[in-house]
Amino acid sequence: MKIKASVVQIGAIPFDPEATTTKIVSWMERAADEGGRLILFPEAVLSAYPKGLDFGCCVGKRTPEGRESFRLYYDSAVIVPGPETARIAKAAAETKTFVVVGVIERDGGTLYCTALFFSSEGELLGKHRKLMPTSSERLVWGFGDGSTLPVYDTPVGRIGAVICWENYMPMLRMTMYSKNVSVYCAPTADDRETWLPSMRHIALEGRCFVLTSCQVLRRKDFPVDYACRIDAEPDDYLMRGGAAIIDPLGKVLAGPVFDEETTLSAELDFSLLAGAKLDFDVAGHYARPDVFKLSVNESPQQAVISVTER
Repeated sequence: MKIKASVVQIGAIPFDPEATTTKIVSWMERAADEGGRLILFPEAVLSAYPKGLDFGCCVGKRTPEGRESFRLYYDSAVIVPGPETARIAKAAAETKTFVVVGVIERDGGTLYCTALFFSSEGELLGKHRKLMPTSSERLVWGFGDGSTLPVYDTPVGRIGAVICWENYMPMLRMTMYSKNVSVYCAPTADDRETWLPSMRHIALEGRCFVLTSCQVLRRKDFPVDYACRIDAEPDDYLMRGGAAIIDPLGKVLAGPVFDEETTLSAELDFSLLAGAKLDFDVAGHYARPDVFKLSVNESPQQAVISVTER
């Protein structure tokens, strides 16, 4: 089987989920017109990755202004399922594409950095919540649990997603490999030169195709009153992209591209997968389960559980 995959490198319209959803749908249509059957969008493209924002917090202190900026961020997050996901699902059906998109999800009083999966029939297949927000991300995002570590068996491959620096968690990668992921999606906010070598390593380690996409976002793209508090001029890039597609032996098929909104596409030839595992199958003949074993808790974790006594 061969399919054309696309990684879309765009920036959010921060704190405006309706406008950002319209932008996502437009770029879905563009990628589909170019033949893309599987489309990946960046981490937190809906509604924003709040790079540089401190939400008025330091150790032992919070400010009213910071609480107000968090309220705006909270209000712009999406409910899953909700109106924004319905629009993306409808566009997936109309374009006959499978889509993976990074969102900020609102659930109760907590936000999560989440990757959503949509089928070409317009179905919201499910989600992966970021297990471990990095550094100050923990201020505004909750922790996912093991119940959202899916790999979906689809006509365009076995698709899974690992978000940004989760990709540096060896046990999480091993979990994906054990599920025989063939298209490993890595939406990210990391635009550094070191990111591509990491993605090539994962492709080679997992013997899978890797798709990665990062936003292109400038300081002036944020609302003026909540502009990022970092040393950057309005036209300077807070995130500059670096999208890429890599094959199961670590060869770069497309990208990276920086400092522009664009779509990158490449043909994924799934006949390469079996041959790539001739000499290395990390969760199979190379695993040594007599020495190493990994236990993964995939049960939902709830703070309150009701028990009825009989």
